Amino acid sequence: MPDAPTQTAYAKRFTVVLAYIDANLEGDLSVKTLSQVANFSEFHFHRQFTGYVGVPVSRYVQLMRLRRAAHRLSTLPDHSVMEATLDAGFESPEAFSRAFKRAFGTSPGAFRKAPDWSVWHTVFAIPHFSRSITMQVRIVDFPGVQVAALDHRGPPGLVNQSVQRFIQWRQQSGQSPVTSSRTFGIPYGNPDTTPPEDFHFAICGEIREAVAPNEFNVRELSIPAGRCAVVRHTGSTDHIGETIYPVYRDWLPASGEELRDHPLFFEYLSISPETPQEQWQTDIYVPLR
Repeated sequence: MPDAPTQTAYAKRFTVVLAYIDANLEGDLSVKTLSQVANFSEFHFHRQFTGYVGVPVSRYVQLMRLRRAAHRLSTLPDHSVMEATLDAGFESPEAFSRAFKRAFGTSPGAFRKAPDWSVWHTVFAIPHFSRSITMQVRIVDFPGVQVAALDHRGPPGLVNQSVQRFIQWRQQSGQSPVTSSRTFGIPYGNPDTTPPEDFHFAICGEIREAVAPNEFNVRELSIPAGRCAVVRHTGSTDHIGETIYPVYRDWLPASGEELRDHPLFFEYLSISPETPQEQWQTDIYVPLR
């Protein structure tokens, strides 16, 4: 069995490969190219990748492309099936639709009208990510924080519009300077199962004084102190559910812990627009008793 330093070096190589795939979904992701990125022999790379990630490299690449296509179809009204076809590396809409239906059990058009995110998370339950996330969960005593909050109500795909309003409040009020104040998000319900019109999400910024009356409907809110399980999500927050699900599915039942009656919340660690999306980091806090 490899010693710990060897295992760590091995994991680092595959971390680089997975990041490369995520950042180059429209490029050449052949075994030859990826084996060079990993600095592994092309002859052995396919078996090594399958053993480490849990699915063959060609399947993983296709899933990542379909994942992006599914998200764009469900959130971008002007994104056509033809655009999704080309983005996902398929030569024809027919081939794309067949692969999409095999993965999600429905056509691209039907998914766009009524996205079934529970199927999405079943499709992307890749063994490597479940193992990695379970290993990285830590328990902390969260000290509690006062925040200014803007409530978004409506489809999850429109949260970014509310984020822009909150940014405007921050800039105009100066009460929660982004350079020195933490930024949080609180989903009041699971966006995968909540009807879009009922979805509620609070966009929050740390404050040290009372929120002044304002035209943005920003209000004061407390995120209470208490024990929390914390796991870090790296990459676009569009796919943050892929980090959340293994915590509830794998870690929580085996941990002996019980959930506290408070929604999970996010702390956004990468707020600089200069940070590439694949490097964004978000801490997920799951309140425990």
